[in-house]
Amino acid sequence: MRELQKLLHVCEQELSDLDMSINVQKTCCLRIGPTHNAMCATISTSFGIAIPWVDKVKYLGIFVVRSYTFRCDLDHAKKSFYRSANAIFGKVGRAANEEVVVQLLVSKCIPILMYGLEACPLIKSQLLSLDFAVNRFL
Repeated sequence: MRELQKLLHVCEQELSDLDMSINVQKTCCLRIGPTHNAMCATISTSFGIAIPWVDKVKYLGIFVVRSYTFRCDLDHAKKSFYRSANAIFGKVGRAANEEVVVQLLVSKCIPILMYGLEACPLIKSQLLSLDFAVNRFL
């Protein structure tokens, strides 16, 4: 891990030259690959602040998890989808036309569920989970 520590210091120097700095409150390390379960050495900034190793990181609304391969966590997206779908049903209930409800779900809820999925390689169980979430409301 000495190389990662050196890389961090090089990045800090370059950022310093640009009059920028690393926000240590938003910075963390995540390991992906065959040794994702290995214990990692502590990495710290040039000011001695340790950067934590985490199991999950949020980047642009996508949750990436520590894994053997690049993998995304869909739990947050599914929760947001259910929240928005339930809000629609809470407002319109069964009084609205079925076509209107379906159109609201497709236009307002499905994009929440699908956000960023093109960046995430999905396994079969994740596809089935997304399919179940959508079919539950349709």
